[in-house]
Amino acid sequence: MTGFDLAGRVALVTGAGKGIGRAVAVGLARAGADLVLHARKESDLDEAAAAVRREGRRASCWVQDLAAPAEALATAASALGDVDILVNNAGVIHRGPVLEQTYDTWRGVLAVNLDAVFVLTRAVGAGMVARGRGKVITVASLLSFQGGLNVAGYTASKHAVAGLTRALANEWSAHGVQVNAIAPGYIETANTGPLRADEARERSIRERIPAGRWGRPEDLVGAAVFLASPAADYVAGHVLVVDGGWMAR
Repeated sequence: MTGFDLAGRVALVTGAGKGIGRAVAVGLARAGADLVLHARKESDLDEAAAAVRREGRRASCWVQDLAAPAEALATAASALGDVDILVNNAGVIHRGPVLEQTYDTWRGVLAVNLDAVFVLTRAVGAGMVARGRGKVITVASLLSFQGGLNVAGYTASKHAVAGLTRALANEWSAHGVQVNAIAPGYIETANTGPLRADEARERSIRERIPAGRWGRPEDLVGAAVFLASPAADYVAGHVLVVDGGWMAR
């Protein structure tokens, strides 16, 4: 299984303090990668860093507001040094009808979910292109394909992330850099907390999932390790859905 070995690689995972980000970070460490863990507060990374170190890998923390001005964010990312694997996981969501949202709310979601992905990927990806190898994995969503309910900003950002994934794959594949995305289904995270707290909504979602259950953050680890590994060297511009069968129904 040497094709899945990440020894000697450095992975940057945004939003690594909890949920999908933490699970993916630990999974990459288990496959051999050293980690740069991102969050807005260093205290949010204590458990993730400890888990990575228990796997025998190095863990450093990168504390950064992804909604910061683009130039400042790019400068901070460039100072991290060589990164072989970038996982753009961090994201925010705002629930509510469009007519009840402000433009600032809309921009706040896109700033983190789309603008920061562009800025970070460009900053970190420049080194990958120069070295002739690298992996970029962005966390998309089922709402990269569907409209959702009362989450217009999130839906727009995730549609855009899928498009950006394909566009960058077209530009960078010839330089040895594979750019792909993972589209999680309904996963038990803080973002889906309000849905799971609504008994009727939770039940209607669960009953539509062929697997018969909500996903767990750990369900995304295999896909992430695959896309980060040499086994995926000929996979580019792909949005890999991990949803328990939701899209198939």
